[in-house]
Amino acid sequence: SSAPVKTNFHLKLMGSSNLEMGIIFLIQAAVGILGNSLLFGVYTFTLFTGHKLKPKDLILNQLVLANNLVLFSKGIPQTMAAFGWKSFLDDPGCKVVFYVHRVSRGVALSITCLLSGYQASKLHPKISGVMGLRTSPKCIGFCCFLCWILHLLLNTYTPMKMTGPVNSKNLTLKNIFVYCSKLPQDKLRDSLNAVTYFYFDFVFLSIMVWASGSMVLVLLRHKQRVQHIHSRSLSPRPSHEARATQTILMLVSSFVCCYCLSSILSLCIAFIRSPNEWLVNISVFAASCFPTFSPFVFISSDVHVSRFCSACWTRKTISLIW
Repeated sequence: SSAPVKTNFHLKLMGSSNLEMGIIFLIQAAVGILGNSLLFGVYTFTLFTGHKLKPKDLILNQLVLANNLVLFSKGIPQTMAAFGWKSFLDDPGCKVVFYVHRVSRGVALSITCLLSGYQASKLHPKISGVMGLRTSPKCIGFCCFLCWILHLLLNTYTPMKMTGPVNSKNLTLKNIFVYCSKLPQDKLRDSLNAVTYFYFDFVFLSIMVWASGSMVLVLLRHKQRVQHIHSRSLSPRPSHEARATQTILMLVSSFVCCYCLSSILSLCIAFIRSPNEWLVNISVFAASCFPTFSPFVFISSDVHVSRFCSACWTRKTISLIW
């Protein structure tokens, strides 16, 4: 008689934990989508109103778009699964969702790398002089286009690995994410694809870390040279160099940490025959961390976005008063 009691207690515990994870995923996806949509709206509005859009704004526009796609393709399905919706995607739906997630995840990495490289080229006088003619909005837009094309082609193998949820005792079908299953694949082909993904990820991460590290060094050296100027200033506000350094360090370090943690957990899930549900949930949470909080870092550091938000808030307040 004690066995049914233990089973019922275990089911209640699992249901409670799923509900908690569902709430966490829902809050994470809602906050991230709200922040990225706000930034995407600001940059798109600037573009269509005829204002001059900086190359950096074009890069950020594509980055927040990729972040939103990551949250839509990973956070929302996992939230629905945590709340008990098991079979809301069919076979084509699973293929599309996982393909969009892989593409947007790769684009976010390459666009962040492009952003670091662009900022580093602007700070180095020699590189800035050589790249000055090549960092026009058209050139940056073409680079962003190439990033999308690269990952659209690189991840064409992803839909072939996924299918809808399958209720089967066949151990070759891995029902990892509850709402989708992974089909058995050739080990050699799987290994080649894994090596290809790892190679491109390693290249982009290396360039991003190198560019951001060199940029931080340049900013710190410049700060030391003009330290006597800032010491005479009576304003307690930090210098532009200090704010830029803090923003770069925060963005790059958080992106590298979240991306590496997500990649390690994804590898563990791929090699474990029956991965634990908590391991899958932590992997999804880690994959959505950077897309969730990065737009708010941009909002706090971008003067134009802050002015736009404050102007909208002022108009809203005046309309409510009147």
